Amino acid sequence: MPCPTCACQARPIVQRQRPVTALRPAPSATRFLRTAVQAQASYTTEEKGSSNTLEYRLFLQQKGQTISTWHDIPLYGDNGTVNFICEIPKESAAKMEVATDEDKTPIKQDIKKGKLRFYPYNINWNYGLLPQTWEDPAVAGGKEVDNSAGDNDPVDVVEIGSKTGEMGGVYPVKPLAILAMIDDGELDWKVVAIRTDDPKASSVNDVEDVEREFPGELEKIRVWFRDYKTPDGKPQNKFGYNDKPQNKDFTLKIIAETHEAYNRLKSGERENTEELALA
Repeated sequence: MPCPTCACQARPIVQRQRPVTALRPAPSATRFLRTAVQAQASYTTEEKGSSNTLEYRLFLQQKGQTISTWHDIPLYGDNGTVNFICEIPKESAAKMEVATDEDKTPIKQDIKKGKLRFYPYNINWNYGLLPQTWEDPAVAGGKEVDNSAGDNDPVDVVEIGSKTGEMGGVYPVKPLAILAMIDDGELDWKVVAIRTDDPKASSVNDVEDVEREFPGELEKIRVWFRDYKTPDGKPQNKFGYNDKPQNKDFTLKIIAETHEAYNRLKSGERENTEELALA
């Protein structure tokens, strides 16, 4: 696919607000399949600056107050779900991310050598983060991940459902599997999840269900993240655990561990040597 950088034009946006809804997870298979789902919590997004510029920021608001994308949305929802914040809608290429070192941690476009970053081709899934998680760069994993330490970011999510998310959208998801990506020596977990309102949500609960209902999708995800830097002349990313996705129980364990790491950072028990924005 052609890189979208060649057609980018800045679009002026002046504090435009739109509602973004976090959907209530359904406790039964029947309710998982309903298209009308009650709202759990309603958020709005506010864009400041022009898109495709270094100044662009997207903030989340609740009841008219700006909140932190990283800190103020709870990690855990009902019935074993977690909240997923979409940074990059599926089939887009602008590399958006939560700015963990800025006040209120808005979503911005990543920058490298003073230029906006784009993936070399579209990402095929909704991509974002788990709030209130953190991969501690001072804590190394075991030999299964080459003793790599955390990448100093919240945990990433690859949401495999059929619907395209909105940037800044907050969605309850079912964690299903996890991949241990190793990027330039840093451990960068990728949680594979599905929105609770997806038509297939009731059919998938663990890694083997993903293989059955979405045949080949986990390998497609691994290959995409393995190779996306190679067009720039960089080596392939590696994966721990012999390239294999781990099951739901393991996934929930990693989510809990990174939530604990976040709480230690936020409370001051772990010194904020990375100078992250914690207010």
